[in-house]
Amino acid sequence: MSFLTSILAAFIASTPAPPASDAAGAVTSYPTSYFASSSPTTAYDMVQRLPGFMFDLGSAVRGFGGAAGNVIIDGARPASKDDGLDDTLKRIPASSVLRIDLIRGGARGIDMQGKPILANVVLRADQGRRLKLQGSGTRAYDGRLAGTARIEGSAKVGATAFEGALLLSTGFDDGAGDGSRIRRDASGVTILHADEVSKGLAKLAKLSGAVETPVFGGKLRLHASLSSSPYTLTTNDALPAIPAAEYERYHQGQYTAEVGLRFQRDFGAKLSSETFALQQLGRANVSDEFMADPLVAALTGDDVSDRFALRKTSGESILRTKFRYEAHKALALEAGAEGDYNWLTATTTFVQNGAPVALPASDVHVTEARGEAFSTATWTPSKQVTIEAGLKVEASRLSSSGDVVSSRTFVFPKPRAAVTWSPGAADQIRLRVEREVGQLNFDAFAANSGNLTTGSVYAGNPQLTPEQDWVFEAAYERRFWGGADATVSFKHHVLRDVIDRVPVSNGSTTFDSPGNIGAGREDELALILTLPTDRVGLKRGLLTGQTTFRGSRVIDPTTRLARPISQLHANDWEAHFTQGLPGLKATWGFDASGQFSEKSYRFNEIDTDKVKIQTTLFTEYKPKPDLAFRIELRNANGRGVEHAREVYAGPRDLNGPAFVDVRDLHTGRFVFLRFIKTFG
Repeated sequence: MSFLTSILAAFIASTPAPPASDAAGAVTSYPTSYFASSSPTTAYDMVQRLPGFMFDLGSAVRGFGGAAGNVIIDGARPASKDDGLDDTLKRIPASSVLRIDLIRGGARGIDMQGKPILANVVLRADQGRRLKLQGSGTRAYDGRLAGTARIEGSAKVGATAFEGALLLSTGFDDGAGDGSRIRRDASGVTILHADEVSKGLAKLAKLSGAVETPVFGGKLRLHASLSSSPYTLTTNDALPAIPAAEYERYHQGQYTAEVGLRFQRDFGAKLSSETFALQQLGRANVSDEFMADPLVAALTGDDVSDRFALRKTSGESILRTKFRYEAHKALALEAGAEGDYNWLTATTTFVQNGAPVALPASDVHVTEARGEAFSTATWTPSKQVTIEAGLKVEASRLSSSGDVVSSRTFVFPKPRAAVTWSPGAADQIRLRVEREVGQLNFDAFAANSGNLTTGSVYAGNPQLTPEQDWVFEAAYERRFWGGADATVSFKHHVLRDVIDRVPVSNGSTTFDSPGNIGAGREDELALILTLPTDRVGLKRGLLTGQTTFRGSRVIDPTTRLARPISQLHANDWEAHFTQGLPGLKATWGFDASGQFSEKSYRFNEIDTDKVKIQTTLFTEYKPKPDLAFRIELRNANGRGVEHAREVYAGPRDLNGPAFVDVRDLHTGRFVFLRFIKTFG
């Protein structure tokens, strides 16, 4: 109790945080000396130690506007979409960082991209040639080996900078594993008891390069990348009592090519512009093959054989430009527009017990032409208050041909207002109201396979309407102990055209499909804590964590009864601890993520996935600033994953459960070793 009491006392009567460089509490700068005790290797390690900051990778959506994460580099967001924000930060050595500015609410010359908090990684200007070599290896619990080799280089010739990288990697799917599969009928009698062995392997080969140079009075960055990322999952269920077996092999081949640019230019001291252009092309081939011994099929009612195949090609073209005008030291105006053109062509086939089965939306070509105009005003009437007001207007036209012929036009105004109030150096209150419009997932437009072992073949739906909501958010942040931070936030979403699961028919057969199910609500309470542990006896230690509680309500399209939104987690939590050991030139720590459960409400079954607590122990040794060795024990507690299907004899509103199928898998422990050597 004394530990908790000391934290509470510090929270109530805390030492103010370091003075901000702009408005009180708006911008706090953390020089490299702040991170020295933990000996970070990359910029990503440094970002993870920022007080009151939880890293947001961004969203994998089309366009630039809604895809932004909450970290920028030298005041600008990365120009590539194929590179994840975390990968970009991991490529930046800690020695290349001058400081990191933590921006709360807004700051002069910074586009907050709709985020309440941004981290701006400011790089040193005196960087020269650099070569970075990285190698790693992973040993799985069952003796399998995987590894990664990465080589990266950068150089400057005059004012022009060049970058290049090659990555070759293999990795294991920690959601697969070994365990038991038990199926019971409605009365609880065991129908099937099998030993399951599943293994997943992902590979990645990626080549990328970039050049940045002054041109036309501004700064131009060009980048290109080419990647291949195949994935294979095999599942084998052996029934020793018969004996017999079921077997499935799922394979996906994914290829992506991307070229793009970012151009920034200042027109005097007050006006600046930024332009993005990008072209991305993708191709994917999916095959899913299931086979069951006839004895098993007779026992369970499963098919003897299923074969599913999907071929798809896609493209995305983006042009985005914006202008920012510093009208006054207290007023900044921003306006711009974005245009996107996206397309997807997908063809699927499904053969059940040797006979072809027609799937809804099995052969589709979908195009989307989307434009968005936006303007934002940021006003700082005093050092304590920042007010942001903006409006986006999104217009799009979705067209499909093939199995489903349709054409629809959408126009959505999206107003936003946000207020940040810092009554003192240690406190900040943030309020936001905004209309948000979700983005349709192109993969939902075509038929797909979830897992043939579970009988999951999903129909496509090219006639979806984007989900919309009004979000009301309030957050309170308190900084104490000079480097500790606690934040509590609450969000209330008023939902419209919620996208969930609906039944669709193709003749006499009914399939599960994504679809709009009407209105709903969602509430979210989040707590974030950053706590240096020096005052409790652990010198140079840092404990960070967050937990989020969610509640939701929609009307089930099958039963017409209220239920939560499919796949929405009721609770997520994570905790991280690191401690620097400068005498040993090392750091150590742990990462933990909590158990969560997600349910999918289909018309004739309810699927529940439970992912249990996972922990990772690690230590990193840096004999020299340019050389680092790291060892991790991943899934140290032997986390398990449970997949449960409650299958009904027909639609859930008319039928009772037919059986429950539960797979309880344990993924085992993984030992990970890595070295990083930097030259220059």
